[in-house]
Amino acid sequence: MKLDIKLLLGASAIAMLSMGGAASAQECERGDLDARFCDEDGDMLADTPTDPADQIDPDTLIFAYTPVEDPAVYAEAWADFLSHLESETGKKVTFFPVQNNAAQIEAMRSGRLHIAGFNTGSNPLAVNCAGFKPFTIMASEDGSFGYEMEIITYPGSGIESIEDIKGKKLAFTAPTSNSGFKAPSAILKADYDLLPDRDFEPVFSGKHDNSVLGVANKDYPAAAIANSVMGRMFERDVVDRDQIVSLYKSQTFPTTAYGVAYNLKPELQDKIRGAFENFEWEGTSLKEEFEKNGEGQFIPITYKEFWDVIRKIDAANGVSYACE
Repeated sequence: MKLDIKLLLGASAIAMLSMGGAASAQECERGDLDARFCDEDGDMLADTPTDPADQIDPDTLIFAYTPVEDPAVYAEAWADFLSHLESETGKKVTFFPVQNNAAQIEAMRSGRLHIAGFNTGSNPLAVNCAGFKPFTIMASEDGSFGYEMEIITYPGSGIESIEDIKGKKLAFTAPTSNSGFKAPSAILKADYDLLPDRDFEPVFSGKHDNSVLGVANKDYPAAAIANSVMGRMFERDVVDRDQIVSLYKSQTFPTTAYGVAYNLKPELQDKIRGAFENFEWEGTSLKEEFEKNGEGQFIPITYKEFWDVIRKIDAANGVSYACE
């Protein structure tokens, strides 16, 4: 499967993508990165431009969190951290509520997004097409991290095993989502010989919370979701645990990664990274929201190591990171 970024974004974004891709390709090592980028150090991330004229130092930094649930909830949850980020960088920071993964990638690729948390599945596309440079994820206080993909149904659905999905609808979230599409697609094909359209009808809900609510309300007989999102919904009493039955739980995957646009000035990148490293969680709005998943600190990561399993899932699904 080739994820064509222009098809994902829609016609309204094509002009912006074309403008963002206007920079001439350089002769350099780049691996899977778009022709606009170089990767001379082999870390699989776009190198920051060496010419200061190609680096940016905006007066206002735009931050976006991955679009998994109600944006208003997360604007409030991130408020204390963004105040800390303003103190550390000396700049105004604005929360940008994105509605879907493709819009978030397009925003960074076109230069309108500077700091972001991209979800697990969209990270490779953000890295390769938008110049995203992830460097940290959330973890529990003991250093453990991650989430699992679950395939869920509701009591009395008539689905008691994965095989029972045959002939029915299965809700995915979006093509760029790891747990909402890529991982379940690979697992259903490899372990159960179940293919979309041939064996079941795939539908797309747009977000994990939409899929969880859809199953709880019996709109979808089954759905593939990230259980970290479902857990937060249980904690906020958005759905009751007895409305959901889990059919399958995967291995643990890395969660949302946070990082910056590749062309921010190096000094600014360092200040932003430092803000994540020295943020004190205790008593903050961020901890209040994310301790529901047991998360209470940021830990350093490398895309090359931590996203190896995700790139393997993409390879199994035939996913291309080409931007055109």
